[in-house]
Amino acid sequence: MKVSPGIALLLLSARCTGAPPPMTTFAPKSDFAEWTRTLYLQVIAWDTLILVIVAVATLLAIFRYSTRVRAQHEAPPASPESLALEVTWTVGPALVLLAIAIPTIRTTFRFQPAVALANALTVKVTAHQWWWEVQYPDLEIRTANEIHLPMGQPVQLELQSADIIHSFWVPALGGKRDVIPGHMNTMTLVASVPGVYLGQCAEFCGLSHANMRFRVFVDTPAEFTTWSTHQAAPAAVPGRPLETAGAVAAGAQLYATSLCVTCHTINGVSTQTVGPDLTHFASRTTLAGGIADNTPDNLAAWLRDPEAVKPGAQMPNLGLSSQEVSQLVAYLESLT
Repeated sequence: MKVSPGIALLLLSARCTGAPPPMTTFAPKSDFAEWTRTLYLQVIAWDTLILVIVAVATLLAIFRYSTRVRAQHEAPPASPESLALEVTWTVGPALVLLAIAIPTIRTTFRFQPAVALANALTVKVTAHQWWWEVQYPDLEIRTANEIHLPMGQPVQLELQSADIIHSFWVPALGGKRDVIPGHMNTMTLVASVPGVYLGQCAEFCGLSHANMRFRVFVDTPAEFTTWSTHQAAPAAVPGRPLETAGAVAAGAQLYATSLCVTCHTINGVSTQTVGPDLTHFASRTTLAGGIADNTPDNLAAWLRDPEAVKPGAQMPNLGLSSQEVSQLVAYLESLT
């Protein structure tokens, strides 16, 4: 049985459509995340030591050296000055702070290299209310809410905002980075384990802040090459074999003559970038800013009433009939 390239790509990414691992920093899948966890554990170790010392000193003060255990008429013993004690409680905390500061500074500079690595893949991520635009300048690829990274290759994420302050966070791959209008922050990492990892906006940014999610797919080099080659190819357009079905052709015509073309890009059909690029929409696993699985039913619900699916959604209700919704669903789900 022959399998179309689009279906083959979906099958290749089948491991990504299952339940992703939990959003935890204790299962690092990149060098960035490993450094973060190591630093966290070092700080916790020092904090635990300090807690034990303070707890022991407190218990001794209460039960061993308290004046309450003496007779009421006895005066408390004199407490002569002790230079050694004063030096100890001054130098001790300073050494602990130094032990925390050195790895913290070292890790901070690791996170922000002065010069991007020569073989790093550049990925531009732009935050919108409430979705993520993803561009690969060197590969001429534009997508949304799903980031594909090659395993074992350095990646530099260039983070910027189109409106207000957001925060980019993928716990399994690295720490949080503020995404600020008019300023670009960067994050450099090397993903080490293939899989799909959940991310979200970690800065309150409006009504659907909690619904501003995304996924990062760490692919093997061969899988990433397959994905990037497919994404760089033109979209299916009317007249191609994929669009011989009546509903798909009708949906393509409806898309080209409706308000859809004023916001979205489909290569060869429309070029607007207000909303997510839909060129290879059907190859994505999610829709509506990463909050719903990309299924015909969910897509139909989104087209009927975006506000009901995602409160505060910037996409307007187009007042589509049931037939028009079915036609657009057929067309968009053909764009593999």
